[in-house]
Amino acid sequence: MGANGTSFETLVGAVPGVGPGTAAPASVSLVLPDDADDVRLVAALVGGQANAPRLLWRRFAPMVFRMLRRTLGRDDEVEDLAQDIFLCVFQKAHTLRRPRALKAFIISVTVLTSRQELRRRWARRRLPPAAAELGVEADSITGRSDAREALLRFYRILDRLRPTDRAVFVLRFMEALALEEVAAALDISLATTKRRLARGWSKIELLVARDPFLAQYVAGFGAAPRRAHAAEA
Repeated sequence: MGANGTSFETLVGAVPGVGPGTAAPASVSLVLPDDADDVRLVAALVGGQANAPRLLWRRFAPMVFRMLRRTLGRDDEVEDLAQDIFLCVFQKAHTLRRPRALKAFIISVTVLTSRQELRRRWARRRLPPAAAELGVEADSITGRSDAREALLRFYRILDRLRPTDRAVFVLRFMEALALEEVAAALDISLATTKRRLARGWSKIELLVARDPFLAQYVAGFGAAPRRAHAAEA
């Protein structure tokens, strides 16, 4: 249940043409198998099959939450934003011209939502420090105080990037998307993606080098990303 008290089941039930109360065409199976591909999933969403929204949630919610937390930190609003993202996907599923691109579409909606939230915080100068709440990666280093502190400081550095530059960095190096996929998700040209990536990376590398605690991580810090970037340049 989100911070606004809305459960996922309530959200699904509120979507026009989607949910337990929606009658599917008699010629369509009422149950979509869990291993159905994205093309069938989109068709099921459009056709109003009862379990399609829940299958969509189970398949893509981990990715959406991971992206939101990596972009915004572990924030109280993340769950509400995730529900907004899926509501948008439900409502626009019928507009997808290429159902196989469902994952890319969800990434695009998630990126747009994240950028809007970052811009809102920038405008109000209320960006929450990463020191307060870390992303999902912190769960894997509980008890390792040095690594946790390094991650905390790195998120502080990410907080200093422009919203789009941060989104480019997260998608390229934390979500491991190809440059073309990053450009498509952000709806910008490949050349602009490369420029923003270079600008964001230069700032990150500079700020990491200036941080005494992160100095131990500097060796080889910029080499791998630059090689990855050069390989696709």
